[in-house]
Amino acid sequence: MSPATKRSAGVAPIFAALGDETRLSLVRRMSSGEPLSIRTLTAGTDVTRQAVTRHLEVLAEAGVVRSTRHGRERLFELEPARIALARRSLDQISAWWDKKLAALKSSLEAQKEN
Repeated sequence: MSPATKRSAGVAPIFAALGDETRLSLVRRMSSGEPLSIRTLTAGTDVTRQAVTRHLEVLAEAGVVRSTRHGRERLFELEPARIALARRSLDQISAWWDKKLAALKSSLEAQKEN
């Protein structure tokens, strides 16, 4: 397995988990940095606590969130290292596309001059 394939395998579960609109919304809500309860995460939404719990489990399986017990409640927060890994992956993809588009532009400009 190539290093690029290994990196992709490491971030694929993150992007799969973030590919759902509800889970992405939960991540946005947790981006404040403070741990949030399921009650807080469901407040003001049409999503049930059971559905939010399942979405949080998917995010936890992908390593995107972690939970801790605080009395009777579980509090959820983002896992910064996994978010940073996803960000680096997107940055690498963006840089690759920038390089390819610059090469295409140069090629087209060279053809135009001839």
